[in-house]
Amino acid sequence: MDTPDAPANAADAAPEPATPAAPEPEPLAAARATDARPRPLADAPACTWSGVAGVLTDIDDTLTRDGAIEPAALDALHALAAAGVPVIAVTGRPMGWSQPFATAWPLRAIVAENGAVMLWRDAGGALQVGYAQDEATRAANARRLQAAAARILAELPDARLALDSPGRVTDIAIDHAEHARLDEAAIARVVALMHAQGMHATVSSIHVNGWFGEHDKWSGACWAVRERLARALPDEVGRWVYVGDSTNDQAMFARFGLSVGVANLLDFADRLHTWPAWISAGARGAGFAELAAALLAARAALASSPPDSTAPSGSGRHR
Repeated sequence: MDTPDAPANAADAAPEPATPAAPEPEPLAAARATDARPRPLADAPACTWSGVAGVLTDIDDTLTRDGAIEPAALDALHALAAAGVPVIAVTGRPMGWSQPFATAWPLRAIVAENGAVMLWRDAGGALQVGYAQDEATRAANARRLQAAAARILAELPDARLALDSPGRVTDIAIDHAEHARLDEAAIARVVALMHAQGMHATVSSIHVNGWFGEHDKWSGACWAVRERLARALPDEVGRWVYVGDSTNDQAMFARFGLSVGVANLLDFADRLHTWPAWISAGARGAGFAELAAALLAARAALASSPPDSTAPSGSGRHR
């Protein structure tokens, strides 16, 4: 991944506290059917979360309500950080919108614009920005993005660019539920027009995003985990949790056995083909906080449990 505005970052990432040895998670992580309805988060056995290495989360309507982070979610982020659990946010929001939150929230990074941009704080607390595409590619794509947006707005008079568009550098976003309203037919037409122009397109709870390039939330998550934590997400995907709220989270739900939907995901039940493994009782930030509490309780219980006295010396905790 190209990072023209900052040096390579694996070396300046602070060492992560070792994750305690834990019972193996339930085999659902590898075997669950993604078209099956999720189970209540409250029903998850504690061992489901005790070996978790980190959390990946969407932002809009997962941590936030009406664009502002909910207090319960912010408290949960601080609690996870204090416990040494890295959290990386992966969002379709733009670089400009993400900048203040990358410095204010206790996150290891924000991956913005659906995998195209990464923002993080360096060892001195200064904001750094990296890009998945080099400068020449971004410049060429900017012209294509302008043309694509112009065509969509010309062919769909009710379509409006998202108000956060001035902060975007690698994609375009059409507002369908934040400050403007488009019905399902109009949303489908926007997606079709993006595809017709060779773009990738995805529909979040508020925007239709379109971009040129092969990056997505998964590639962005892998990039962030590698650069910020010096770890390989594909090798330990079974030990990471993904939290989301909308149809554009389905590809990530499919990749993560430990996937969680916040309760407002059910607003899209008739449009989902891929479900998370678990669903919270609380919506938005309250749902994220519910997951954080379960994860932290499982780690605390594991840390306080005595080793198996019958196990040979050096064999670790009872599994």
